[in-house]
Amino acid sequence: MQNAHMLGRSRKKKNSGSTDIVLQTTEKIDKIRERLKMAQDRQKSYADKRRRPIEFEVGDKVMLKVSPWKVAYKLLLPEELNNIHDTFHVSQLRKCLADETTYVPLSEIVVNEKLKHFEEPIKVVDYQVKQLRNKSVTLLKVQWKYQKGSEFTWEPEEWLMVYCPSVYQEWFVRTRTAQGGEM
Repeated sequence: MQNAHMLGRSRKKKNSGSTDIVLQTTEKIDKIRERLKMAQDRQKSYADKRRRPIEFEVGDKVMLKVSPWKVAYKLLLPEELNNIHDTFHVSQLRKCLADETTYVPLSEIVVNEKLKHFEEPIKVVDYQVKQLRNKSVTLLKVQWKYQKGSEFTWEPEEWLMVYCPSVYQEWFVRTRTAQGGEM
């Protein structure tokens, strides 16, 4: 009888030990879930700060970032853009806040064989020589054909020689003539 009584006690201890393990495991799982929830909430708050609602109404003008991605919105495009697919993914659209006076007609935009737009310099209007530590750099003030806003930019002389040799040559001859052959 004593053996049976002892056997009952060891079962109770065994049961008590496994119950403790289950309780500890459950508590750890609850802590893990709680921490995961906190991390998810933190990440959601970061994402929500950067997220902005994008809503468009019929007649809104939008800017289109062109690249071959998934599609979502169908746009009513002007007649001159008939050869472009009219459906775009929402990530490619931005609300257009441009001033109507800065509109450049599509017929005036020229793209090269790589579909890159190159603004043409009209002429060089001024120059200056910047003295660096070891050398002098000649900067040319260039007037651009299509650029809106700032019509002039300072460009290195070497750049104009390589990419716009005719404009550079015209400036060079005009400057040399004005200075009596010396530069």
